[in-house]
Amino acid sequence: MSSIQVADQTFIAAPPQRVAAAIAPRSRWRRWWPDLTLAVREDRAEKGIRWTVEGPLTGTMEVWLEPVMDGVVVHYFLHAEPAPTGGSPDLAVLNRRRRVEGKVMSFEVKKELEAGRLAGEPPS
Repeated sequence: MSSIQVADQTFIAAPPQRVAAAIAPRSRWRRWWPDLTLAVREDRAEKGIRWTVEGPLTGTMEVWLEPVMDGVVVHYFLHAEPAPTGGSPDLAVLNRRRRVEGKVMSFEVKKELEAGRLAGEPPS
């Protein structure tokens, strides 16, 4: 089991293809995870992306897009080990930071794709 274990999910009322297109640009990855080097391990199109992660963490990360009703559940997973620093890392702090980064990513996409949509209305 990895020291850094993040699993989170967010519902976005938008078609999987639109969510995938919003997550795909590499420039966004750099903004969401500025200190990580991501290499695409598997581009699953409307099902999401899997990466290998290097930098201050080494491991894997995934955004899995699961179609649900009139939208998508964005599942965010990160499984990694901190790079050796000579001391004991505060794993609770590291896990929280990476969980927050995942929420920033998913809420940014949600805000963008649901803009102007009234609650209860179908996605545009």
